[in-house]
Amino acid sequence: MDRVYNFSPGPAMLAQPVLEKAQADLMCYGTTGMSVMEMSHRSKMYTDIFDKTVADLRKLMAIPDDYDVLFLQGGATEQFSGVPLNLMKTGKADYVDSGNFAHLAAEEAKRYGTVNIAASSREDNYTHIPDLKNANFSDDADYVHICQNNTIYGTRYIELPDVKAPIVCDASSFILSEPMDVTKYGVIYAGAQKNIGPSGLCVMVVKKDLLGNPNKLCPKLMNWTVQSDKGSMYNTPNTWGIYLAGLTFEWLLSIGGVEAIHKVNVEKAKLVYDFLDESKLFKGTAQKEYRSLMNVTFVTGDADKDAAFVKAAAAEGLVNLKGHRTVGGMRASIYNAMPVDGVKKLVAFMKDFEAKNA
Repeated sequence: MDRVYNFSPGPAMLAQPVLEKAQADLMCYGTTGMSVMEMSHRSKMYTDIFDKTVADLRKLMAIPDDYDVLFLQGGATEQFSGVPLNLMKTGKADYVDSGNFAHLAAEEAKRYGTVNIAASSREDNYTHIPDLKNANFSDDADYVHICQNNTIYGTRYIELPDVKAPIVCDASSFILSEPMDVTKYGVIYAGAQKNIGPSGLCVMVVKKDLLGNPNKLCPKLMNWTVQSDKGSMYNTPNTWGIYLAGLTFEWLLSIGGVEAIHKVNVEKAKLVYDFLDESKLFKGTAQKEYRSLMNVTFVTGDADKDAAFVKAAAAEGLVNLKGHRTVGGMRASIYNAMPVDGVKKLVAFMKDFEAKNA
């Protein structure tokens, strides 16, 4: 059958050239006589793949030499524990509660130290990013944790907090979708399953001077210093996931890098939001100022119509549009791999559905 337009929030669709290259290499990678999944992670044939993947990510994000790049297992959620276990020196940290994953990260960090919720939009069901200019940031926090794009609620930061402590950013649902000034962060971590590759892999960019002081109870596999010293290979890494991430990096570089895909992402988001702003049936749920480029959330105001829309859209090859239970309605995740044509087809279907149901 033909491939559908997959609007899943994650695991999400991969770019077609990435899948085609992986398919071609599945049985035999180059002249190695084996699949990447069969290679020893310590063999030259694999370390060549690994080293190029790291180099390409450094190029895409303009990562300075005083930052390390790690490929870890467990996805981003494992780092809800890893962050405090590696960074809480005084046992205090600030968290901005801007969505479900930001909230879960803060709750997990409370197991290891004192967490100050500097700002929150939880009472407004996370329809906006909380006020950072009047936030209650601590003078002695070890770090400030943010989730810069909120997958479930369709919101994004429009500016970073002005703080002295290192900013730790969960970038899972927007990494590589727009330029990031890495030097403004102490740590950037991201689950791969939205904009990079398959699930189970976590990509991390960490300033080297933040390494070296983990909690004494920190497990070795969650110890960033151990992983840095061993080049992300203290144990067998997610070799296939890293390989697919590398193919995604190659694809992005081939089309002009992050700056080029950002222009495409702005175009895609504008197509949907322009229609929502004029629609007589659909309404966006995120406040306009904080709308995400990656996750567009919207409702009709009628649960039965929402369900009918999702079902009818799936029949037209527009799948995984059901919204999260805490928001309801619909959510279109339009990550890097979603082509403009997919978004145009979605908007055309929304117009047709509105004409029949408004």
